Amino acid sequence: MTRGPDSGEAERDRSPAVLSVGAAAIDEWYAVSNLPEPDGGAFAREVTSAFGGVGANVAVALDRLGRDAGLVSRVGDDEYGRRALEHLAETGVDATHVAVGDGPHTRSLILRDPDGERAIVTAGESFRRLRPDGDALAAMADADAVFLTAYAPDRAARRVLDRVESLRERAAESPEADPPALVFDLSGPVEELVGRGTEPQTIHRFLHRADVFVAGGVAAPAFFGSAAAAVERVAAAQTGGSGSHSEAGSRSKAGSRSRRGPTWPRAVLTRGADGMTAVAGGQASRFDAFDVETVDATGAGDAFTAGLIDRWIAGRAAGASAEPTAEPRDDGDGVASGVRFAAAVAAINCTARFTQPGLPTRSEVESFLAERGHGPDGSR
Repeated sequence: MTRGPDSGEAERDRSPAVLSVGAAAIDEWYAVSNLPEPDGGAFAREVTSAFGGVGANVAVALDRLGRDAGLVSRVGDDEYGRRALEHLAETGVDATHVAVGDGPHTRSLILRDPDGERAIVTAGESFRRLRPDGDALAAMADADAVFLTAYAPDRAARRVLDRVESLRERAAESPEADPPALVFDLSGPVEELVGRGTEPQTIHRFLHRADVFVAGGVAAPAFFGSAAAAVERVAAAQTGGSGSHSEAGSRSKAGSRSRRGPTWPRAVLTRGADGMTAVAGGQASRFDAFDVETVDATGAGDAFTAGLIDRWIAGRAAGASAEPTAEPRDDGDGVASGVRFAAAVAAINCTARFTQPGLPTRSEVESFLAERGHGPDGSR
């Protein structure tokens, strides 16, 4: 998971490294006759299990796209934890920074009705007790990007953010230093995160510090008050309209997180099949989702985020291969093409059951886009 030399053939051939901080969960699926109302019931026609967890989903998705991906997580010292580790060993994801600790492994009970509607209940203390150690924090200096989900416990989230900010401060004093980009996913409704995930005040810090900020159709209104307010708040955060003097000073001290160009930082607010809104440089643009026959939308948001990281972060990193770094033909800053590429990754994932089995390879995404008249990078 560490970078190669700073120059030479090894560096040019290096695949950009992304470190994902999140759970490697076990999903227990119940195909039910209906989602029960309070005091109601349902019948499960099928019960099965699959591998999930936002952090693992994003890491595996990037691995399928041919990227170097590592996972920072914590699993339980039980049967479920051992299954998660065995599964990761079968992928290309670097699990060096996955700790094993006391407490039952994190797992989710997912009820899915015949129409695809879902209800999810998560249990297990393993990931909730995540505390990134010194080795994991040190690895962030060698990553091109660090991804974090709001399901990460607040103490861990703050530690990751502090680490990235310290690397930015170092870069401000040393031009040759190259701090990782920071990607944050505002997962789930705020009330679900209280006591186990990232707290609102820390989420606010990520809003003003992340290079890419992603929020879903449930999370965005829950945190910002409404979908419209989410767009306004994100745009204001990007342009400095809602930042305090202390925030502005911190950005100046740590070096610009927008050094990639005038439309950085970026954010996307997703609405599933209803499309998404990208906010870049304070300007909002709406995009349609691809129309596919959906089999299972679970994990589509994670697949989408991985696609954004691939195009917006890893695809532009030094040492990436020529094809992923090719400039889009329709938008010089790559906003639109990146969103389309990510939307294709998510759409393909929706055509298979469960999350990780349906995560596509790069060639599958490129074929999907070509069939719809787009270039391999999502350009028109």
